[in-house]
Amino acid sequence: MKALNFYAKRDIRFEEVAEPVIEKNNEVKIKIKAAGICGSDIHRYARLGPYVAGTVWGHECAGEVVEIGSAVKKVKVGEKVTVCPAFYCGECDSCRKSVFAQCEHLSVIGQYHPGAFAEYLVMPEENVVPVPENVPYDHAAMVEPACVVVHGLYKVNLNPGESVAIIGCGTIGNLAVQWAKIFGAGKIIAIDIDDEKLALAKKLGADIVINCADKEPFEEIYKVNNGKGVDVAVEAAGTAITSAQAFSLAGKGGRVLFVGIPYSDVMVWRMYFEKIVRNELQVYGSWNAVSALFPGREWEAAVHFMATGQLNMEPLITHRLPLSKGFEAFEMTVNPQAVFGKIMFYPEQE
Repeated sequence: MKALNFYAKRDIRFEEVAEPVIEKNNEVKIKIKAAGICGSDIHRYARLGPYVAGTVWGHECAGEVVEIGSAVKKVKVGEKVTVCPAFYCGECDSCRKSVFAQCEHLSVIGQYHPGAFAEYLVMPEENVVPVPENVPYDHAAMVEPACVVVHGLYKVNLNPGESVAIIGCGTIGNLAVQWAKIFGAGKIIAIDIDDEKLALAKKLGADIVINCADKEPFEEIYKVNNGKGVDVAVEAAGTAITSAQAFSLAGKGGRVLFVGIPYSDVMVWRMYFEKIVRNELQVYGSWNAVSALFPGREWEAAVHFMATGQLNMEPLITHRLPLSKGFEAFEMTVNPQAVFGKIMFYPEQE
């Protein structure tokens, strides 16, 4: 079969590899219909390189079940599914507490296990999640990033009527906008430096949008939120600057949620940091998208709200490409002038 193999920084190759086969009776073979590029893939492509050179890459995907092991009960051949890409060890302290996102040896496909940028993928049954027929394959491939967001929002116990500020309106940020609306937030404020991203946030449910390119975000928040910070601030950009600014967005007794991953040192201005103490903030880090019972309520919720249309993936997908265009797609992501949202690959288009 054809696949995208990751060899080194800025070295990804469209190659022929052995088609995976079912080796255990609890495994499911999936024909990949759509697979998306994650923001973490972009950083690893440009800066970090692969975990194991030559591994089939990618972890956001959906497809059709084409074969099942003899012990598989949850899915059947021909069914539409998405994949939870995470593997937990089952032996560390966190796993024994069923806190799988904190597993000391947590990994995802594309690291040490062949990934989803391929024609076929074999996964354990517990990682395979059925998807209703009315959810398109490329939308189903975005269940995992949707789960990343709601995994964090469950931590902060967002209540109906509360105010929320989301800084960073890429794919994760605009998923956070939609989840905040689903949770019943009373006021959703989206912050970015790109007017197009902000326009999309507005379309997806943000009540107020703020371009902070030449403004202090918290000052603008105070102007539109009755002179105070918000109940919940969500950092979704994953930059050093926004990670520091996030502390200043929450009001007295507020919660700050970090979903983005900065890939440089975060230097926090004293005034930002003082907000933690003076406002008695609660600060939450959120990692991955899994919980107990594995893969967790995040997956049930994301699939449900995609099926109802309350999570709208279509406006987030900006590029649809065959897998053979993998190198060109990733090279585009390292171009600072490029404009893109979710990039989706379709292996059947070769």
